[in-house]
Amino acid sequence: MTAWLPDETTLHHGDGPYREDRAADVFAVLREQAGDQTAQVTAAGAAWLAGAAAYPRSALSQWESHPSAPGVLPCGSSFDVVNVPTLFGRRMLEHLWADGPGSGPVATHRGRMLLFASPGTAQRLPSLLDWEEWGGGAASRSAGGSAGRDESGRKVPPLLCHGTGDAVTVPPLTCGPNASGPRWVVAPDTRSPWLPGPDVLLWACVRVARSVPSSGPRISIFPPADQGAKVYDVSRRR
Repeated sequence: MTAWLPDETTLHHGDGPYREDRAADVFAVLREQAGDQTAQVTAAGAAWLAGAAAYPRSALSQWESHPSAPGVLPCGSSFDVVNVPTLFGRRMLEHLWADGPGSGPVATHRGRMLLFASPGTAQRLPSLLDWEEWGGGAASRSAGGSAGRDESGRKVPPLLCHGTGDAVTVPPLTCGPNASGPRWVVAPDTRSPWLPGPDVLLWACVRVARSVPSSGPRISIFPPADQGAKVYDVSRRR
C-alpha cells in the first residue's frame, strides 16, 4: 500500500506542483519530535496511516498541508479499531505492557480510547466475549448493548468495534501540548506496526474486569450472625 513511498525525505504527492520546502517541512518536524516520545507520529508511521486510505497520495498531500488537523481513515484493510471507555482502556494498556505483548497504536477521542487492532478483530472480539460469557451484548459498531458480567458482578463495559465499512477519526500528525481533540497515546512509528488480535484484547479485557473490585453486594451462603450470641474461639480447642 505504501510501496510507492521510496524515501521519507521526499514525501510529497498530489495534483499540485511539487514544493520541496513544504514536502520536507512536515516530515522534518516528525523526525525531530520522534525521539523517545511514544505519543509522536514518525514519518514511517505517517506512511502506514496513509496506506489505509483509499488514495494514500491524497491523504499524505492533505497532511502535508494541514499536519495539525485530525484525519478520517477507513477500517477493515490495514487495521480495525476497538473503542473503549478511557479508564478501562488505560487499565487494558497497563496489563498489555506489564504482563502481555504490548499494544499497537492507541489514541484518545471524546472520552474514549481507540485501540488499533489487526483486521478482523471487530468481527471476532464480540463473539469471543460472548463465548466466554463476558460479552452479554458487547456492541459492534453501535453504542447500545449491555455490559458482560460474571457471577461476582465484575463486568466488561460495552465495546464499540469498528471494522469493514466503518471509519474512525485519527489524531493529527503533529499536536501541541495544549491542543484539544484526539491525541495519540501510542503513536504509529513504523511502516508495519504490530497489531494485537482479538485473543490478545480478550485477555486484556478479562484481566481488567477481574482486577476491579465488585461494586455489588456480597452474597454469602451463611445466615447473618446473631449479634447477641456468644462467640467461641474454636482454634484453641484441644
